[in-house]
Amino acid sequence: MNTEFAELSAQFCRQRIAYAVATVVEISGSASAKPGAKALFNGSGQLIHGWVGGGCAQTMVARTALACLARQQPVMVEVDLDDEIFGAGMPCGGKMRVFVEPVLPEPKLWLMGNGLIAETLCLFARQLGFAVTVNDPQVLAEKFPGAEIISEDPHYQALQPEPADFLVIATHHKGDYLSLTRALQSNARYIALVASRKRAGLIKARLTREGVAAAALDRIRAPAGLDLGGITPQEIALSVIGEMVLIRRGNGFSGLTGQGVRRADQETAKTDYLESL
Repeated sequence: MNTEFAELSAQFCRQRIAYAVATVVEISGSASAKPGAKALFNGSGQLIHGWVGGGCAQTMVARTALACLARQQPVMVEVDLDDEIFGAGMPCGGKMRVFVEPVLPEPKLWLMGNGLIAETLCLFARQLGFAVTVNDPQVLAEKFPGAEIISEDPHYQALQPEPADFLVIATHHKGDYLSLTRALQSNARYIALVASRKRAGLIKARLTREGVAAAALDRIRAPAGLDLGGITPQEIALSVIGEMVLIRRGNGFSGLTGQGVRRADQETAKTDYLESL
């Protein structure tokens, strides 16, 4: 791997851009690339740097790069260079095996709120490799280790998630409406509201009255989380991170009923009161 290749890889990682690396591991017969040759493809399948062969190989490897990025899984592909390309009757000769590996940006969670649910969710998210930004005027940094803290943003102007980001609102009703309004202006992959079904319904009704389209409201996961039957703040956080993992991995889910969130709100209120004594 040359310096330019390494620098491009580092740049993509800093900018949280997904890409794929293709490495030739074996060749037989006539092939222009040699074992160890590498190429970097962007999220559109475009060759950015490197070389794994000419048109005969590059088209197939580029398609494989797109597929492995979509599936988020590496793959070993065998390129038969004796095949006719696009029916043109022009075989290239030889075969080679290429290992194609996706390099995905660290997923990001925007967490609005504080309290036991938010603290536990932050802990779970960090353990699962998420970068976490916590936005709340009363947030205590020591309760959210490893997270970026935003505490002076009452109107959530700093809330600017990327399309691949996750966003969870757990403000205990204090900032639900405002933060949710800001969230819906983004293309975030996942928007979830930690609230009872009744509370979620009231907020959605208000948004509807103010002209928010039904399609936008359908993006909101409310109540947030899988229906695990949990009632404690920690169990609610577990259900939310579980739903996030399902969404991240592209699987289906069954949402939370709302009963657990009501119980968790009561537990959080009790804890907040005790901590204030």
